Amino acid sequence: MAAVPVPPPPLLASHAAVRAAASAVSHSRRVRLAGDHPPQVAALRRGDWVKLICGASFEDAADVRNLSLVYTLAGVDCIDCAADASVVGAVNEGIDVAASIVPEVQRPWVMISVNDDCRDLHFRKAGFDPEDCPPDCSKPCEKVCPADAISLEHSMVGGEHTGSDPLRGKYEGGVITERCYGCGRCLPVCPYDRIRAVSYVRDPTMTAELLKSNDVDAIEIHTTGKGTDMFNTLWDSLSGSINNVKLVAVSLPNIGESTADLMNAMYIIMESQFKGYNLWQLDGRPMSGDIGRGATRETVSFATHVASMSERPPGFYQLAGGTNSYTIDCLKKAGLFQSISVAGTAASEIASSHQALIGGIAYGGYARKIVGRALRKIPEQFGRVRIEDHPDHLLEALQEAMSLIGPVKDYNPVLPSLSHDTS
Repeated sequence: MAAVPVPPPPLLASHAAVRAAASAVSHSRRVRLAGDHPPQVAALRRGDWVKLICGASFEDAADVRNLSLVYTLAGVDCIDCAADASVVGAVNEGIDVAASIVPEVQRPWVMISVNDDCRDLHFRKAGFDPEDCPPDCSKPCEKVCPADAISLEHSMVGGEHTGSDPLRGKYEGGVITERCYGCGRCLPVCPYDRIRAVSYVRDPTMTAELLKSNDVDAIEIHTTGKGTDMFNTLWDSLSGSINNVKLVAVSLPNIGESTADLMNAMYIIMESQFKGYNLWQLDGRPMSGDIGRGATRETVSFATHVASMSERPPGFYQLAGGTNSYTIDCLKKAGLFQSISVAGTAASEIASSHQALIGGIAYGGYARKIVGRALRKIPEQFGRVRIEDHPDHLLEALQEAMSLIGPVKDYNPVLPSLSHDTS
């Protein structure tokens, strides 16, 4: 009689070290009382809110799922993703798996990003025809892409592979559309000027339907700072569903002395219809956090400028664009890290209590990069890679994420060695 196969152990049984690290994060959060506010809002008030930016144009569902899983365990308050149903589903799946590993984990809010103007850099894709590439091209675009979104291979000619002879054959492949998030780094390095940027605007009708679902908690509207006409048009198209979410964020660049006027004009457009919390994302240097220390200076400079504005509109303020492991130190040097100010917290009320002037930080490219180091170590296999199936790599990814989130959240749990036994 054939032996009955033994079912694999439950998911939780193989993640003792991961649970220990993430549980320490959860305990640290529980000791911080939220009062009458949701925990995410309490974090904004304290100044220790953290958002993961998966990318407004990044649509690789498998990566988004794994990133969401890791950063949920690390304690982020919000996960921002593309306004696409499959991507939103991937975020929620990652959160659900994190909760299966650590049941007491706090679920982050799920935010979708849209734009009012096709000129916004976050809403574009690179594109080119690989057959137009000279066969001896050294492929600098492939080398410089931070998302591994370009893949070029020589085709077969006459039944023989031409990889060893670049003067024969042609290239196949090109841009992996779902992975490209529009950083633009491939554009200037192409020696033949063959790469173009393809811009787009998210469909407001589809966005409105997403807002009506239970899968989305917040929305972020990216605007270029060129005026309020397009913002007003988008807002009108979303007005019937906007109160299904808890928070509306507006992401904008620093446009100098007119920044306050623009923000106040947009606030007036929003306040008559939206009854939840509002947030201003100060986008200092878009999609540059993975470059280095210099990249964070522009967003901290933007924060300093906003802090000096006497007529800034109500709402929370959060940094983005160029944020990385150096951002906290730069904020501290500027005297803005968790510094207290009196301001409003919701579009429907004026707060009488104190709150942090800068409510928190959003991490994008840098956050994806450091966790990606662990993901890339997982052996290639057919089908989607589920990071929870590789506990050592999950622990390593979590350690990377916690090293970024910990200084904001003020937790420093002792992490197990990566060489631990996860059986």
